[in-house]
Amino acid sequence: MTPHNEANLDDIAKNVLMPGDPKRAELIAKNYLTDAKLVNDVRGIKAFTGFYKDKRITVMASGMGMPSMGIYSYELFKNYDVDNIIRIGSCGSYSDDLHLLDIILIDKSYTEGNYALTLNNEDTHIIAASNFINDKIEETAKSINCKYKKGTVLCSEVFDAYMTDSSKLMKRVPKDIELIGSEMEAFALFYNAKLLGKNAACLLTVADDHCHGGVVTAEERENSLNTMIELALDTVLKL
Repeated sequence: MTPHNEANLDDIAKNVLMPGDPKRAELIAKNYLTDAKLVNDVRGIKAFTGFYKDKRITVMASGMGMPSMGIYSYELFKNYDVDNIIRIGSCGSYSDDLHLLDIILIDKSYTEGNYALTLNNEDTHIIAASNFINDKIEETAKSINCKYKKGTVLCSEVFDAYMTDSSKLMKRVPKDIELIGSEMEAFALFYNAKLLGKNAACLLTVADDHCHGGVVTAEERENSLNTMIELALDTVLKL
């Protein structure tokens, strides 16, 4: 147990799916897992462990932002000896090739923030997902004919819709980095995995289309991400 997770060590599976929203974690557990058991509810951050096609898996919310993801993923890797985490979430798109509900597989995560510096005294701002899991995701996507776009995504400390002038942020991004989208958790997840010798990946569904316009509603965010969820679950079968 930790201050943020009341689960016993054997309550958490080696493979974890991490949506941001506790309600989405509960929805996945109810709709996709058999024999699902609630193993954590501290601060309303729900975690369920059950079986997907005979593979034991935990679905646990991360909350919003790098600090929240940083705490929960660190403890899963360090205290619960989790091997693999796949974040599944929503994002904004910065690419003309992307539209609402399209799927992104993050190759690298870029941040302006100092998560790595604060945690580990390492002044780094870009980090890759684990090739091990990404290769399995791409293999699975091909087998089920699931389309996706792979690329580098901004991990922001601020919800981009609230920025006073997001164009200034984009000008600060190094010129050799091409961002196709934005979210708020992946950098912390990837960095923790690297630090602790574990594996992490991130699948995203476009919920805010910054190029063509349009926003997915809160209800749609909760209920319309099935393709991404099923891709992640089917990937876990290969881990």
